[in-house]
Amino acid sequence: MQNWVELYKELSCKISDNIEDIKWIDLWHNQVNFLSDEHPFPTPAAFLGFRARNFMDKGLKVQSAEIQVDIYLYYETFLDTFKGAYNQKDALAFLQTADDLFGLLHASNGNSYSGMRRIDFHPVDTGGAGNLYRIVFETLMTDYAATPKWEDLEVNGINVERGDTHRQAPDFSNGYNIPT
Repeated sequence: MQNWVELYKELSCKISDNIEDIKWIDLWHNQVNFLSDEHPFPTPAAFLGFRARNFMDKGLKVQSAEIQVDIYLYYETFLDTFKGAYNQKDALAFLQTADDLFGLLHASNGNSYSGMRRIDFHPVDTGGAGNLYRIVFETLMTDYAATPKWEDLEVNGINVERGDTHRQAPDFSNGYNIPT
Protein backbone atom coordinates (compact mmCIF):
# COMPACT_ATOMS: atom_id res chain seq x y z
CA MET A 1 0.00 0.00 0.00
CA GLN A 2 1.22 3.50 -0.75
CA ASN A 3 0.03 6.53 1.20
CA TRP A 4 1.47 9.47 3.14
CA VAL A 5 2.07 7.58 6.37
CA GLU A 6 3.88 4.78 4.57
CA LEU A 7 5.94 7.27 2.55
CA TYR A 8 7.06 9.11 5.69
CA LYS A 9 7.89 5.91 7.56
CA GLU A 10 9.78 4.40 4.62
CA LEU A 11 11.91 7.50 4.02
CA SER A 12 12.57 7.93 7.76
CA CYS A 13 13.77 4.34 8.06
CA LYS A 14 15.85 4.56 4.89
CA ILE A 15 17.62 7.67 6.18
CA SER A 16 18.14 6.45 9.76
CA ASP A 17 19.33 3.00 8.62
CA ASN A 18 21.90 4.40 6.17
CA ILE A 19 23.13 7.76 7.48
CA GLU A 20 24.24 7.40 11.08
CA ASP A 21 25.27 11.07 11.35
CA ILE A 22 21.61 12.12 11.34
CA LYS A 23 20.45 12.01 14.95
CA TRP A 24 16.79 13.08 14.60
CA ILE A 25 14.10 12.65 11.92
CA ASP A 26 10.69 14.30 12.12
CA LEU A 27 7.94 15.88 10.02
CA TRP A 28 8.74 19.48 9.13
CA HIS A 29 6.76 22.20 10.85
CA ASN A 30 9.39 24.94 11.03
CA GLN A 31 10.94 23.65 14.25
CA VAL A 32 14.26 25.44 13.75
CA ASN A 33 12.69 28.90 13.86
CA PHE A 34 11.03 28.17 17.21
CA LEU A 35 13.79 26.31 19.06
CA SER A 36 12.86 27.73 22.48
CA ASP A 37 9.27 26.50 22.06
CA GLU A 38 10.03 23.11 20.53
CA HIS A 39 10.77 19.72 22.02
CA PRO A 40 14.60 19.59 22.16
CA PHE A 41 16.20 17.47 19.46
CA PRO A 42 19.79 16.46 18.71
CA THR A 43 21.52 17.55 15.51
CA PRO A 44 22.18 16.95 12.71
CA ALA A 45 18.44 16.56 12.20
CA ALA A 46 16.41 15.87 9.07
CA PHE A 47 12.85 17.11 8.76
CA LEU A 48 10.59 15.80 6.00
CA GLY A 49 7.88 17.83 4.29
CA PHE A 50 5.56 16.70 1.49
CA ARG A 51 3.68 18.46 -1.29
CA ALA A 52 1.66 16.91 -4.08
CA ARG A 53 0.73 18.09 -7.53
CA ASN A 54 -0.70 16.68 -10.74
CA PHE A 55 -3.08 14.18 -9.21
CA MET A 56 -4.35 11.64 -11.71
CA ASP A 57 -7.34 9.36 -11.08
CA LYS A 58 -6.57 5.71 -11.78
CA GLY A 59 -9.92 4.12 -10.86
CA LEU A 60 -11.33 2.47 -7.72
CA LYS A 61 -10.55 5.74 -5.86
CA VAL A 62 -6.83 5.33 -6.57
CA GLN A 63 -4.74 8.36 -7.55
CA SER A 64 -1.19 8.79 -8.73
CA ALA A 65 0.66 12.03 -8.10
CA GLU A 66 3.95 13.80 -8.48
CA ILE A 67 5.25 14.32 -4.96
CA GLN A 68 7.75 16.89 -3.78
CA VAL A 69 9.78 15.76 -0.78
CA ASP A 70 11.48 18.60 1.09
CA ILE A 71 14.26 17.49 3.41
CA TYR A 72 15.36 20.21 5.79
CA LEU A 73 18.81 19.28 7.09
CA TYR A 74 19.66 21.21 10.24
CA TYR A 75 22.84 21.38 12.27
CA GLU A 76 23.27 23.75 15.20
CA THR A 77 26.92 24.67 15.44
CA PHE A 78 29.42 27.37 16.27
CA LEU A 79 32.14 25.66 14.23
CA ASP A 80 33.95 27.71 11.58
CA THR A 81 34.03 26.88 7.88
CA PHE A 82 36.50 29.58 6.79
CA LYS A 83 39.77 28.49 5.18
CA GLY A 84 42.33 27.79 7.85
CA ALA A 85 39.86 27.37 10.73
CA TYR A 86 41.12 24.79 13.21
CA ASN A 87 37.68 23.13 13.27
CA GLN A 88 36.86 23.49 9.56
CA LYS A 89 36.84 19.73 8.95
CA ASP A 90 34.14 19.18 11.58
CA ALA A 91 32.15 22.18 10.33
CA LEU A 92 32.16 20.88 6.74
CA ALA A 93 31.06 17.39 7.80
CA PHE A 94 27.54 18.81 7.68
CA LEU A 95 27.82 19.27 3.92
CA GLN A 96 28.98 15.67 3.61
CA THR A 97 25.74 14.62 5.30
CA ALA A 98 23.83 16.58 2.63
CA ASP A 99 25.81 14.72 -0.04
CA ASP A 100 25.01 11.42 1.69
CA LEU A 101 21.29 12.22 1.56
CA PHE A 102 21.57 12.97 -2.15
CA GLY A 103 23.47 9.73 -2.77
CA LEU A 104 20.94 7.69 -0.81
CA LEU A 105 17.73 9.09 -2.30
CA HIS A 106 18.51 10.26 -5.84
CA ALA A 107 17.42 7.65 -8.42
CA SER A 108 15.97 5.47 -5.64
CA ASN A 109 12.70 3.56 -5.53
CA GLY A 110 10.77 2.15 -2.61
CA ASN A 111 7.53 0.46 -1.68
CA SER A 112 5.81 3.85 -1.38
CA TYR A 113 7.45 5.84 -4.18
CA SER A 114 9.33 5.51 -7.45
CA GLY A 115 11.77 7.51 -9.53
CA MET A 116 13.11 9.84 -6.82
CA ARG A 117 15.29 12.66 -8.15
CA ARG A 118 16.81 15.78 -6.64
CA ILE A 119 15.50 19.02 -8.15
CA ASP A 120 16.81 21.71 -5.78
CA PHE A 121 19.36 22.34 -3.02
CA HIS A 122 19.76 25.62 -1.17
CA PRO A 123 20.54 27.15 2.24
CA VAL A 124 17.75 28.60 4.37
CA ASP A 125 18.49 31.57 6.64
CA THR A 126 17.73 30.77 10.28
CA GLY A 127 18.97 34.02 11.80
CA GLY A 128 20.92 31.98 14.35
CA ALA A 129 23.91 29.71 14.74
CA GLY A 130 22.31 26.83 12.90
CA ASN A 131 22.96 25.63 9.38
CA LEU A 132 19.76 24.78 7.53
CA TYR A 133 19.69 23.42 4.01
CA ARG A 134 16.63 22.43 2.02
CA ILE A 135 17.14 19.48 -0.32
CA VAL A 136 14.18 19.02 -2.63
CA PHE A 137 13.34 15.75 -4.35
CA GLU A 138 10.59 14.84 -6.75
CA THR A 139 9.03 11.38 -6.95
CA LEU A 140 5.93 9.51 -8.03
CA MET A 141 3.45 7.93 -5.65
CA THR A 142 0.22 6.00 -5.99
CA ASP A 143 -2.22 6.79 -3.19
CA TYR A 144 -4.61 3.99 -2.17
CA ALA A 145 -5.88 5.72 0.99
CA ALA A 146 -9.40 6.33 -0.36
CA THR A 147 -9.99 2.86 -1.80
CA PRO A 148 -12.51 0.56 -0.16
CA LYS A 149 -11.20 -2.08 2.18
CA TRP A 150 -11.71 -5.54 0.74
CA GLU A 151 -13.20 -8.03 3.17
CA ASP A 152 -13.03 -11.82 3.18
CA LEU A 153 -16.26 -13.32 1.93
CA GLU A 154 -17.85 -16.38 0.37
CA VAL A 155 -19.78 -16.07 -2.89
CA ASN A 156 -21.55 -19.06 -4.44
CA GLY A 157 -19.34 -21.50 -2.54
CA ILE A 158 -16.10 -19.73 -3.54
CA ASN A 159 -14.07 -18.40 -0.62
CA VAL A 160 -12.48 -15.02 -1.41
CA GLU A 161 -9.76 -13.97 1.01
CA ARG A 162 -7.97 -10.67 1.28
CA GLY A 163 -4.26 -10.99 0.45
CA ASP A 164 -1.25 -8.78 1.10
CA THR A 165 -2.36 -6.40 -1.64
CA HIS A 166 -5.66 -5.77 0.16
CA ARG A 167 -6.34 -2.29 -1.18
CA GLN A 168 -5.71 -3.05 -4.83
CA ALA A 169 -8.10 -4.41 -7.38
CA PRO A 170 -7.94 -8.18 -7.99
CA ASP A 171 -5.69 -9.36 -10.83
CA PHE A 172 -7.65 -11.39 -13.37
CA SER A 173 -4.84 -11.55 -15.94
CA ASN A 174 -4.52 -15.32 -15.46
CA GLY A 175 -7.57 -15.96 -17.64
CA TYR A 176 -10.40 -16.18 -15.10
CA ASN A 177 -13.59 -14.69 -16.38
CA ILE A 178 -15.89 -12.73 -14.14
CA PRO A 179 -19.54 -13.68 -14.70
CA THR A 180 -21.78 -10.77 -15.65
